[in-house]
Amino acid sequence: MFDQEKVQALRSKKEEWDRKTTAQLARSPERKQEFKTDSDVPVQRLYTPVDIADLSYERELGLPGEYPFTRGVQPTMYRGRLWTMRQYAGFGTAEETNGRFKYLLEQGQTGLSVAFDLPTQIGYDSDHPLARGEVGKVGVAIDSLQDIELLFDGIPLKKVSTSMTINSPAAVILAMYLVLAEKQGVVLAELNGTIQNDILKEYVARGTYIFPPLPSMRLITDTFAYCAEHVPNWNTISISGYHIREAGSTAVQEIAFTLADGIAYVDAAIKAGLDVDNFAPRLSFFFNAHLNFFEEVAKFRAARRIWAKIMSERFKAKDPRSLMLRFHTQTAGCSLTAQQPDVNIMRVAYQALSAVLGGTQSLHTNSRDEALALPSEQSVLIALRTQQVIGYEIGVTDTVDPLGGSYYIESLTNKIEEDVWDYINKIDELGGAVRAIEKGFMQREIQRSAYAYQRQIESGERVVIGVNKFQMETERPKDLLKVNPAVAERQVEKLRNLLESRNQRMVSEALQNLRNTAQTNENLMPAIIRAVSVYATLGEICGILREVFGEYQQQVLL
Repeated sequence: MFDQEKVQALRSKKEEWDRKTTAQLARSPERKQEFKTDSDVPVQRLYTPVDIADLSYERELGLPGEYPFTRGVQPTMYRGRLWTMRQYAGFGTAEETNGRFKYLLEQGQTGLSVAFDLPTQIGYDSDHPLARGEVGKVGVAIDSLQDIELLFDGIPLKKVSTSMTINSPAAVILAMYLVLAEKQGVVLAELNGTIQNDILKEYVARGTYIFPPLPSMRLITDTFAYCAEHVPNWNTISISGYHIREAGSTAVQEIAFTLADGIAYVDAAIKAGLDVDNFAPRLSFFFNAHLNFFEEVAKFRAARRIWAKIMSERFKAKDPRSLMLRFHTQTAGCSLTAQQPDVNIMRVAYQALSAVLGGTQSLHTNSRDEALALPSEQSVLIALRTQQVIGYEIGVTDTVDPLGGSYYIESLTNKIEEDVWDYINKIDELGGAVRAIEKGFMQREIQRSAYAYQRQIESGERVVIGVNKFQMETERPKDLLKVNPAVAERQVEKLRNLLESRNQRMVSEALQNLRNTAQTNENLMPAIIRAVSVYATLGEICGILREVFGEYQQQVLL
């Protein structure tokens, strides 16, 4: 990109500038002896063309919408259409969450994102003993198709894109959604949305798993195959680095471990007999937008470039859409503080801006009071308005990749890519993502990073406003959202009425068909769809699969 003679002359000039500047530090010292990103990448005092002298525009940047997609997956990006503003929501019963969905849509939200309670996430009905005290607490309780019908009552699925953050029972929840869509008269080929369906990160960082890895991977590849044929516009997986980052990873680890999981899913699908270009265009990703602003922008750009190389070079994908890393972003929940919660509004705004400058396709902005409770309506509105201000008022969407070409951004993008490849190569040496997880490699790496991060906060090396610097007494926010304890009673009563009113013979036949199918190599989706359509419950369906597949037992890492 640069004339090498001029680069050499600039290098000499920069070295002389460094010597002069360093000599002045005795009189005017810098704030720190060493500056680093959250991934321990050293940050230089100044970046110039010297730092990207070997950068090839065609090979490493390219044009937006073209390989290697560093500058974005769409040619015009936000000049054509803004990202989907998709606020994550769910609490209490399906009826209550339906009300929040309608409120958000009225305020200009452009997509829905469903949060499920913990019993739903691990495949238990609301009347199960292990569900006690958790029904509707951190998301909406879904026991059957009836709850999905109530959740989307009055919401035309043909006109809205829905994301559902569910993993182990993802195939069951997707089946419910598909049955509801058909009841609404929607042609499945026209349905848009995303199911998270990413079990590997559950073993690494989050813990809402049910089945062992092998049958879990079968469920995932079965959804790939079914949707490729019947629901071609549906994103069949959202390979998630978000929860890896929330568990304490660095930005580099977040990208490396997420893409390694992505490699494992593609491998599994190909081994199951699927053609890579039949399912890869519907793979999507889910990343965290954290606090180190420029590192986050560079992280997103590097991730696109790496995935394009993986898909073209390792998997020989031919369809350009198979090479595109499309992703949803959520601002960093772990960065929110209970102290001075209004400061969280600023944190979220900068994190959201980094996601937009990094080229996200979809975005959730956290609410100011989430360190204290589920977000209130007022807090959710501020979070949504934050996205709208970025999208409509401040001009950052007027040109594609506005930070592209920055000496610092391009240098940092290159360094993050280099470090991510080091991790991916190490995981390959261990036998791939599944074997690396079984050996505890990813878990230990995350634990070390999380420990180092916390030590920096406790020592004061890392400043957190309101926690270890600029503390002050503030009143606890008013009007925090509290889930009524009666929610569980209402949900259990509704479930009891369903069990008494449904056609039990049809349910028994459908569950037996599911059991029989699970014991073969047939695709499980038709059997699951049949079961949910006659109102078999989530717990009943997962119970059958538990009997056939067994349950995963968490490793104890020493």
